[in-house]
Amino acid sequence: MPDVRLASPQGKWILLTTVLGSSMAMLDSTVVNVALPRIGHDLDADLAALQWTVNAYMVTLAGLILLGGSLGDRYGRRKIFVLGVVWFAAASLLCGLAPSTAVLIAARALQGIGGALLTPGSLALIQASFHPDDRSRAVGLWSGFGGIGAAVGPFLGGWLVAGPGWRWVFLLNVPLALLCVPVARRHVPESADHRAHGRFDVLGAALGALALALLTYALIEARAGSAAVAVSAVAGLAAAVAFVHVERHRPDPMLPPDVFASRQFTAVNLVTLCVYAAFGGFFFLTALQLQVVAGYSPLAAGTALLPTTALMLLFSSRSGALADRTGPRLPLTVGPLLCAAAMLLMLRVGTDADYLTDVLPALLVMGAGMVTLVAPLTATVLASVDPARAGLASGINNAAARAAGLVAVAALPLLAGMGPEAYRSPAAFDAAFDRAMPICAGVLVLGSAVAFALVRRPAPGCRRPECRTHGNVTAPPLEAGGRGWRRA
Repeated sequence: MPDVRLASPQGKWILLTTVLGSSMAMLDSTVVNVALPRIGHDLDADLAALQWTVNAYMVTLAGLILLGGSLGDRYGRRKIFVLGVVWFAAASLLCGLAPSTAVLIAARALQGIGGALLTPGSLALIQASFHPDDRSRAVGLWSGFGGIGAAVGPFLGGWLVAGPGWRWVFLLNVPLALLCVPVARRHVPESADHRAHGRFDVLGAALGALALALLTYALIEARAGSAAVAVSAVAGLAAAVAFVHVERHRPDPMLPPDVFASRQFTAVNLVTLCVYAAFGGFFFLTALQLQVVAGYSPLAAGTALLPTTALMLLFSSRSGALADRTGPRLPLTVGPLLCAAAMLLMLRVGTDADYLTDVLPALLVMGAGMVTLVAPLTATVLASVDPARAGLASGINNAAARAAGLVAVAALPLLAGMGPEAYRSPAAFDAAFDRAMPICAGVLVLGSAVAFALVRRPAPGCRRPECRTHGNVTAPPLEAGGRGWRRA
């Protein structure tokens, strides 16, 4: 069994390694939005290119994150984690040196592959290394430091964009990797699950990522109305159907269909799709609105977003404890409604918006809503499946959230009537933003209705989350699997 104690020098090195690795991916998911206007200006990119700058990363990450966890179980968690860190850093270097939007988008897709390898691996290393008496505290420290990284991300991104330039948003990952990799190789023990067997579901992962990519392309380019858009939409739907067929008939599917036999699990994932679609669209457009319309600098825009993640970091553990007493139905119903109200409050943010009276109230209500719902969401996912499938359930829920976010970033500008050059015109962008926020609010109300109608109190004695403190706004926190481990 795991025997490393948290207070030991090795335990501290392991914690540092996992925090550094997960922070690379978490920082990247929060800082890039702040850099988008400068990226567009420097590379002469239209709105579609900015959408792809966000979504190319999310397509590969969402499509491959379940496969990434399986690779670590089979071939060694440290090995796959280190590979992910190196891959992520190399792709980040390519992002930072990109001479054009085409190269930047391709590099972002490569970044997502690295993220799919390192993101599940960081938590798996903690599970496989620490003594059972210390594991909960280690997970708490890991999630807390990761939450701090998520909270600092927009501020750091704004400072880099306003100072050294947007390329340093990506180049910053290189020194982090240079520190993380040698520490991991020297101090982190290798581990694997030798009971893992069967073939990897590479076909399923490829079909899932392909379906997301094709449908995203069709949504982003739909304004053109070309034959390529129609072909992409049909091909994307065909890939999605093929993905479902493969998962239903493979002996070892990446996404076992029978996990959705639980009505509670299906319901909470529907809620996840609604709330994280709204969150993805909100944070993508708000970072632009604050700079393009309100006239904020990148640093001011990044700093303005701090309250939301700070509230999650401070109060998410208390929210989870409260939901244990009340049951998940109430917080999963009320939380989305609070977030919907926050998005309607964002309609006050226009030209020369005052931060204290126009921006901050909306972000405080948004943070309160996210605090209310995210921890109960994770707890309900884990409670709705057999404990041995907790890691799988958490991975599916995390991937669903990321897929919902990327679809929202692709579809929301289309639904709001944003033209290719909208972000260059404050008046045009402001008008489209005012149309987009009610759409996001409506999706959140739908998620609230699903939770009220379908979510019920879990059975007593079910699995509870180990990750109690978090600040990630792009996806719910990952949880460790219920399977055992062995040293490799």
